[in-house]
Amino acid sequence: MTDLLLSLAVGVGIIVLANLALARLMHTSAKQAAAVVALVTVGLYVPYSIIRWPGGDVFAIHLGIYLLVSLACGMLLEVRNEGKGLHWGPAAIIGFFIFVAVSGALFVAIAERGLSPSLWEWLMPATDRAQKVTSVFPGVISHDFHQKEALYNAYLQQVERQQQRGWQIQKGWLADPLPNEPTVFRVAVKTREGEPVSGADMSGQFLRPSNNRRDVAFSLTETGSGVYETTVTLPLAGNWNLVLHIRKGEDLHEIRAVTQVLDR
Repeated sequence: MTDLLLSLAVGVGIIVLANLALARLMHTSAKQAAAVVALVTVGLYVPYSIIRWPGGDVFAIHLGIYLLVSLACGMLLEVRNEGKGLHWGPAAIIGFFIFVAVSGALFVAIAERGLSPSLWEWLMPATDRAQKVTSVFPGVISHDFHQKEALYNAYLQQVERQQQRGWQIQKGWLADPLPNEPTVFRVAVKTREGEPVSGADMSGQFLRPSNNRRDVAFSLTETGSGVYETTVTLPLAGNWNLVLHIRKGEDLHEIRAVTQVLDR
């Protein structure tokens, strides 16, 4: 939250100073100063964001607030130069959009970092039956889409080879999984012809959709011919996404599934 608000504050301060410098020192009209500052802001911030992409939400919030501040500076300086009061209509519109942009910035910051301890205690006072929750929502969406697009063709080829290979995968828990309870997870692998696949390296992850900080990585050990097991402890009840990788020589087999941990 601190980084986001700091970058917004620094950018807003620079824009205000730039408008004042153009209007006062260079005797440029307020509207012209606001237009020049807005264009320079777009010309500088957009390329910078493309090089160091912060995410679409953060980019939109920064650019929206920067342009709104430049517009507000132009209107306020123009009104002051003419010696008239600002009409309530434009003032209400500017105030509304500034409120929306600032609120969006706060929501994004809270989703990435969570609430501060003091604010959390004020909003969510502790009770005897309180359940531990989190205000952070990092999700499972990543911003490295350029890299993923470049790897997409290779992924399609891997999927095609996996379909041609035709391995038969049986997976599951040996008992109903419960939060914070070690439970055996077993995977049996056979070829298309039904022969067990032995000597494979198997690993994976259980992914928490609402919070990737809760993801659990694991590896399996072969306990029988083509049978692999491990003990996994998942911390929370609810749905979990499973990503399983099976490697044998140059062959890679990937399985994706969904499992559920029951509440006590």
